[in-house]
Amino acid sequence: MSPLAGTAAPVTPDAFRAVMGAHPGGVSVVTTADESGQPYGFACTAVCSVSLDPPLLLVCASNTGSTLPVLAARGAFVVNFLHGPGQRAAEAFASRTAGRFSRVPWEPAPATGLPALHEDSHALAECRVERLVPAGDHTVVIGEVLRTEVAEDAAASGGSATAPLLYGMRRYVTWPV
Repeated sequence: MSPLAGTAAPVTPDAFRAVMGAHPGGVSVVTTADESGQPYGFACTAVCSVSLDPPLLLVCASNTGSTLPVLAARGAFVVNFLHGPGQRAAEAFASRTAGRFSRVPWEPAPATGLPALHEDSHALAECRVERLVPAGDHTVVIGEVLRTEVAEDAAASGGSATAPLLYGMRRYVTWPV
């Protein structure tokens, strides 16, 4: 018999949140826009590379948020990988309050024209939606990476201004350099 087999009680949402929160992850803001140009976005720690050939990544989007339907309809999105000073963007996009894009500077990304948070990011990936996979209360969005950017000092030196922002154990920290 497996050591994990047995009659364990179902895992509660709070217990699952606690175990996942104990493992820090990089913080990103996923952005898109509707057909009229209205920007949408959400904070995300569920970002993962999927494939090098073709270049694919995934993000997990809440089924109840306002961004997923817009992202699916638009068929494109930008992953803004936040650096330490980008915590303000993380906090703005983790909230469900309106006006998130008025709280952070942004500009259209070169390939997709979608919102890019250059001042708060050390890297970004512009993506085309490859596939949407329903998974519980979220949807796994697989994107083909069309274009990337990495801040020069992030690639060369890991400078503190561009060190990645992490979230875990209910707090933000910057990757030590």
